[in-house]
Amino acid sequence: MKVKIIPCLKDNYSYLIIDDKNNKSCVIDPSEATPIIECLEKNNIKLDFILNTHHHYDHVGGNKELKERYGAKVVGYIDDKKRIPEIDITVKNNQIWKEKKFEAKVVHIPGHTSGHICFYFFNEKNIFTGDTLFSLGCGRIFEGTYSQMFKSLNFFKKLPPDTNIYCGHEYTLKNSDFCLKHDPENKNLKNKINIIKEKLKKNLPTMPTTIKDEIECNIFLRSKNLENFSKLRDLKDNF
Repeated sequence: MKVKIIPCLKDNYSYLIIDDKNNKSCVIDPSEATPIIECLEKNNIKLDFILNTHHHYDHVGGNKELKERYGAKVVGYIDDKKRIPEIDITVKNNQIWKEKKFEAKVVHIPGHTSGHICFYFFNEKNIFTGDTLFSLGCGRIFEGTYSQMFKSLNFFKKLPPDTNIYCGHEYTLKNSDFCLKHDPENKNLKNKINIIKEKLKKNLPTMPTTIKDEIECNIFLRSKNLENFSKLRDLKDNF
């Protein structure tokens, strides 16, 4: 399986997961259809599935057009079936979703929204975290609670360290400023920031990051308790 990173809108990422042997694919969180269509047509790839991590428009905006054009099936969390447009297949927490050569564990990670999920392609060690876990950050808490978000983030810390993280936005550099302010002696963080800046200079995405990097550098994953996490999340909202 190959993952192709597709920039969308202002700072969103969609991800095309490609089965090279059969030229089939699924797309994670198509915020708009046009960049996805361009990539599919250019590479002569068929789109079979659309996987949504949550219902926000900048993650589902391309569902309808892509479904109409390719006949792709939309996959989303069962409790969000009334909020995800064009949904065909509902999935539950801890379910293994398996279709054709694609296989992922669905994990409910509320906090940013009440129905947020991630797709963990465990065979490839790739996880698609939407707006819950960012590179050097985490999502705003819109519908959930601090406790839910803290628990959701702790789930990621249990994954293999070399797991690749693909998140929903290119927020890494801004997030790094906040992490450095609250963790100024972190040498791993400083090294990561240098790598980030080099990538951005070359117009490259900062994705994927890894579980190891985030545990070492992400101030939210380094929070030891709910109280500390909650204070940091409040501070980040006004940063």
